[in-house]
Amino acid sequence: MITKLPLTSMNVEQHRRDELRALFPSVFTLASDGENEAIDFEKLKAELGLPTDAFENRRERYGMDWPGKKDCLRLIQKPSYGTLRPQREQSVEFDSTSNVFVEGDNLEVLKLLQKSLYGSIKLIYIDPPYNTGNEFLYPDRFTESLETYLEYAGLSDSEGKKFSTNGSSEGRFHTRWLNMMYPRLFLARNLLAEDGVIVISIDDNEVKSLRLLCDEIFGEENFIAQFVWKCRQFTDSRSNTNVSTDHEYLLAYARSDAARFRGRERDETKYSNPDEDSRGDWMSRSMLGLATRDQRPNLHYDITDPETELTYSPPETTGWRYSRARMEQMIVEGRVLFPAKLNGRPREKKFRSELVSQFTSFPSVISDIYTSDGTSAVRDLFGAQVFDFPKPPALMKLFVQQLTSAGDTVLDFFAGSCATAEAVLQASREDGLDRKFILVQLPEPCQEKSEASRQGYKTISELGRERIRRVIGKMTDNNTGDTESGQQKLAEISYDDMDLGFRAFRLDKSNFARWQSESDGVDQEALTRQLELYVDHVDPNSSQEEILFEILLKAGFSPAGLVSQLTLGKGSVYSIADGGLLICLEDEITRELIDAVAEAEPMQFICLDRAFKGNDQLKANAVQTFAARNQGRQKAEQIIFRTV
Repeated sequence: MITKLPLTSMNVEQHRRDELRALFPSVFTLASDGENEAIDFEKLKAELGLPTDAFENRRERYGMDWPGKKDCLRLIQKPSYGTLRPQREQSVEFDSTSNVFVEGDNLEVLKLLQKSLYGSIKLIYIDPPYNTGNEFLYPDRFTESLETYLEYAGLSDSEGKKFSTNGSSEGRFHTRWLNMMYPRLFLARNLLAEDGVIVISIDDNEVKSLRLLCDEIFGEENFIAQFVWKCRQFTDSRSNTNVSTDHEYLLAYARSDAARFRGRERDETKYSNPDEDSRGDWMSRSMLGLATRDQRPNLHYDITDPETELTYSPPETTGWRYSRARMEQMIVEGRVLFPAKLNGRPREKKFRSELVSQFTSFPSVISDIYTSDGTSAVRDLFGAQVFDFPKPPALMKLFVQQLTSAGDTVLDFFAGSCATAEAVLQASREDGLDRKFILVQLPEPCQEKSEASRQGYKTISELGRERIRRVIGKMTDNNTGDTESGQQKLAEISYDDMDLGFRAFRLDKSNFARWQSESDGVDQEALTRQLELYVDHVDPNSSQEEILFEILLKAGFSPAGLVSQLTLGKGSVYSIADGGLLICLEDEITRELIDAVAEAEPMQFICLDRAFKGNDQLKANAVQTFAARNQGRQKAEQIIFRTV
């Protein structure tokens, strides 16, 4: 049997229903029309042990609501028909890298990545607009998506639409920001791994709204911390209130309780062994507790030095850390250090060998990295301030090293100047754990009189790509000058296993014509043209590589996956995931090619429908060939045959 490859992004609505069906199959039933599917919510509540009470129909409930929220949900469910078009000339080591940079509207890109990256991203870091009233903001016209972006980016012939700033004088100031953030965070959660974490930079303008938004999307129980970042090194004397706001926040939410911060390495320089104790190096530690005599009377008692017979009492406000029985045992074992002076206090001998972990807790206040460090990082690379208030790579590197390991992927879909890419590369170089990044940035125009514009950069995305190239060039001792003219070849480096490259893509319309019905606003004349196009729905201007990467996306494979070409029979096929997926984009399919593909036994084979040249017998023979191979196998082992 041949199936058609769907040419849309993942149907989020259907995916959620499938997840629910896997958990509660018995709650699905037929609707009153006897044909469509429905959910028996009373049965679902019964299976969940939820009672029906008199207050069930009341509208009052704790949560967050705003005008446009329902439209946001509809926007999430609207599939994308776009593609990510490869840009080799903008890339570094395109064929061998697994890092990705995408120029485009992040909402559309997140939709397109749902199939391939669902549940696989270890860390998402984003620095979205803070909604200060002057920032560039995405549109909230819910009937528009890819089309809006294409017109904005000048990739379509229609009258260009303008994305605008969100003025604080507008009545829907907070609403517009929420409408922009909600669908993006909703789709971002789908991409997080079970032990994944999202970290979001924000300031006082929207921190409370963002907290409520994340509680709803990620679950209040998955809140990790609200980090306070002391971003300003010196106080601001320009404040009208005479109060200098020196901090911002980073909100961290987990996908589940499986997520953990690694913690900071302990300072072990205090450990030594001056008395040559056979138990090894030790340090002196306080034995005072935290409870008053009223709170814990059992921790308030006297202890006696067995050599001097001097007695020591704890302070009334703290008591000892250990019970009397435990303390007596520690004295016998020589773990209590009694003072040499009468006014001293007994302390504990803590041995390094008994430490449970070499890490201590990660602090919720970050005070040794500043915004000025981000400015310096940009100046070091470009020789000028081409980006205003960039985040310092050291800030993101903290979270990269805390939450990711070798082979993990970091996603940033508000990439800006691409400091996240620099942070990932720096972290991988420092600890030898090769990580990957995926960045998404809108081609937002650089301001007309800005330093970036004066240096020839037209968009923020162009500036971001160049930053990644310069970071890579700096790491490999290459010329850090402009490499926009072509794909550079990396020099030999000592850390050969590190991925120092990136694939550049651009969000664009599909390489395949999309069928539109009259309900989509297509008149009869247009329908006639569509019928003519649908005979061969592949855009004749599209290259094989552009078609290949769209098929990869729509088939659920990452645009970061490595691709190789094989010769099978007398034809050429693309091999992905070590031969798990074979794609043939030849203009003609032969029996020899079909037999060779069947012999290779991929999990999935995809080819162009037009390549059969209308030969129904050849197509039927191909179906039989794969059916014969699949006979007697488990369903998971069968070859899936698809056309597009």
